[in-house]
Amino acid sequence: MGKKVTPAKVCTYAALTVWALTTLYPFVWVILNSFREKGLIRKDSFSLPTPGNGFTLDNYTKAMERFDFSNAYLNSLIVSISVTVVVVILAGLAAYGLVRYRFRLRGLCYSLIMAGMMFPVFSTIIPVFRMEAAWGIASSSNRWLSLLAVILPQIAGNLCFATIVLMGFIESVPIELEESAYVDGCNVFQVYFHIIMPAAKSSFATVAIFSFLWSYNDLFTQNFFLRYPHEKTITLLLNEISSQAGVDYGLMAASVVLIVIPVLAVYILLQKHIIKGLTAGAIKG
Repeated sequence: MGKKVTPAKVCTYAALTVWALTTLYPFVWVILNSFREKGLIRKDSFSLPTPGNGFTLDNYTKAMERFDFSNAYLNSLIVSISVTVVVVILAGLAAYGLVRYRFRLRGLCYSLIMAGMMFPVFSTIIPVFRMEAAWGIASSSNRWLSLLAVILPQIAGNLCFATIVLMGFIESVPIELEESAYVDGCNVFQVYFHIIMPAAKSSFATVAIFSFLWSYNDLFTQNFFLRYPHEKTITLLLNEISSQAGVDYGLMAASVVLIVIPVLAVYILLQKHIIKGLTAGAIKG
């Protein structure tokens, strides 16, 4: 017997379809016009470009020649991967300690973590900058020190969210598994790495993906700390392109595609982990 179609379901699917179209269409428009000749974008920006009818690869050629995408990608990957690795390690250990151990000031620690999610980045950027300037890593012409100046506040900014997400899942892992491991002679680190992490791998993957994407897309912090051309990340490069390209919409569209496609690829390849990680704690709980 087929599922009953109700007016509520029809309205829900209709609303989701409209939302999906309004979300996807702008990016489809960008892709189409990245292959269109510059002079035709204003005249006809909605048709499909075909050979002999406005199709060209000149926008991509010009973008690659004018801007250093390889160096910007490298800087972004250094920052984002570093942030992701440190956040996953620290948030996992913090979440496990807060869930499984009862100690004095535990409630205060949890409250501070929750409070840390409520402060916007711009409210703390000045004291962070002064602190890192005192350490000698802010406003440095040294590439590695400047990237470190971005990595540290991004770790702090992602850590609270990551800890809360992992706490929700670790609480749902049966404690009997850990008790059995302790009986067999395992220590706390063996329990964490051989039982908790494999059981919570979907949530760890979710935290890693979101931390990577948030770091990769963060313009505010990177724009504040990175001053020199050899330090530019991919988001700073896009900001530069938007200010230099002016009305060259074909060049801007090609640049956006080159910058966004890696992020889309990460999401498309790992979307199962994202969905599973966000829902696993609620389902198992």
